[in-house]
Amino acid sequence: MTKPLLEVKEIYKSFANNHVLKGVNFNVLPGEVHVLLGENGAGKSTLIKILTGAYSMDKGTIHWEGQAVKIHTPIEAMELGIATIYQELNVIKELTVYENIFLGREVKNSKMGLLNRKQMIEKAQDLLIRLGQNPKLATVPLGQLGLGQQQLVEIAKALILEAKLIIMDEPTSCLSGREVEQLYKIVDQLREEGISIIFISHRLEEIQRLGDRITILRDGYSVETLPVSETKPDEWIELMVGRSLEEKFPKKQFERGDVGFSLKGFTVEASHAPIDLDVHYGEIVGLSGLVGAGRTELARAIFGADKRAGGKIVIDGKEVKITNPRQAIDAGIAFITEDRKSEGLLLDLPLDINVCLANMKKFAGRTKLLNLNKMKEQAKRYVKEMQIRPNNIELNARNFSGGNQQKVVIAKWLCTNAKVFIFDEPTRGIDVGAKVEVYRLMNKLVEEGKIVIMISSDLPEILGMCDRVIVMNTGRITADLPIAQATQEQVMKAATIGL
Repeated sequence: MTKPLLEVKEIYKSFANNHVLKGVNFNVLPGEVHVLLGENGAGKSTLIKILTGAYSMDKGTIHWEGQAVKIHTPIEAMELGIATIYQELNVIKELTVYENIFLGREVKNSKMGLLNRKQMIEKAQDLLIRLGQNPKLATVPLGQLGLGQQQLVEIAKALILEAKLIIMDEPTSCLSGREVEQLYKIVDQLREEGISIIFISHRLEEIQRLGDRITILRDGYSVETLPVSETKPDEWIELMVGRSLEEKFPKKQFERGDVGFSLKGFTVEASHAPIDLDVHYGEIVGLSGLVGAGRTELARAIFGADKRAGGKIVIDGKEVKITNPRQAIDAGIAFITEDRKSEGLLLDLPLDINVCLANMKKFAGRTKLLNLNKMKEQAKRYVKEMQIRPNNIELNARNFSGGNQQKVVIAKWLCTNAKVFIFDEPTRGIDVGAKVEVYRLMNKLVEEGKIVIMISSDLPEILGMCDRVIVMNTGRITADLPIAQATQEQVMKAATIGL
């Protein structure tokens, strides 16, 4: 029997009274893709940070190549041969590709101690060829590359370390379809070379495509390790959430009402393509298209975050003037941004501040001082209503998992009593159970008489939750499809017109 490359036994970790890991066990074999699956808050990120030396464990053992080891720092993890590619890439876009690959481990001339740029460029070129890329990219500034190629640079950094284990945390969450396929090929190649991979993902289809074995975490416990090929996603989900999910997309049907939100000749400054759009009460409208189609740019212009070149925004038959986000909020527009960490939250402030952030005037008295008790009461209400875990409103937003952070962002906008909710990639990087909760919230908003627009790159999500699909391409609307006519083929055809 093949001996494990990595084995963890009875790992425990707590933060104050919050018990995150409660005896986790699993192992990784040489040359396998081992998937970690669990709801947000199940303990995946904490476990990875222990393996990479960012956190120390309270109790337990780690064995590497059969030997007990202590990993106190990220450097010690790298020296063992453990490399990590995080969801938020750890790169410097102003530096070239080769400079990023060798950052912190530069090659120097033995005699003079100066940087040996020629040798670094040559090694970087070899790595790029190994990863199926043009070697000329070695001297190109990283910021000029797409996200997929930047992700491959992170893999190259791991290979330059001669890593035996690469941890990939949601590596496909920000990639286009073509970039995802490219990453899959690289993962297959690394496996063939005998490199082990811990793969964290909430995308069940890519787990089936890549995974050899899957370990499921729930509430800080390792529930079970299963072979991917001999089990089904429904089994994983039930083990992950502790209950069966009867519907992946719990869409409710409502009677279509009057037009509640309109764009008339609306022109985003970057595209100059006028857009006309009506959204009715009682429907969820999805904006679909390839990466770069202009969906997020449209949402940002509606919200006043970016300039528009012309056109009108109409809510309930009345034109509203919006040139900045404050005017959008006052007009009743909520924008759940795709980048929750840098645009949706203040990570180093507590939950009560984040929940009340978009509507602070609601909590100001006659003296203009904030009523902190009232803010805490409001935050507690949404923590309970949205089942945010842990339910400690004094914790900083940074300490919550991705799915729970997303719930905090949504709670922030619920606190404004908005009429129009624009969700931009609302389920990116969150688990299956949390996705269903977000979908049910959308149903609830429509039922309460709100306007809901959802931007998503996940086509099954669009088809599963929307009543109508608006397809965009290079800043233009190329199709407006009732859900009965919106097949994947029709949507992709409209998304690629003229490309």
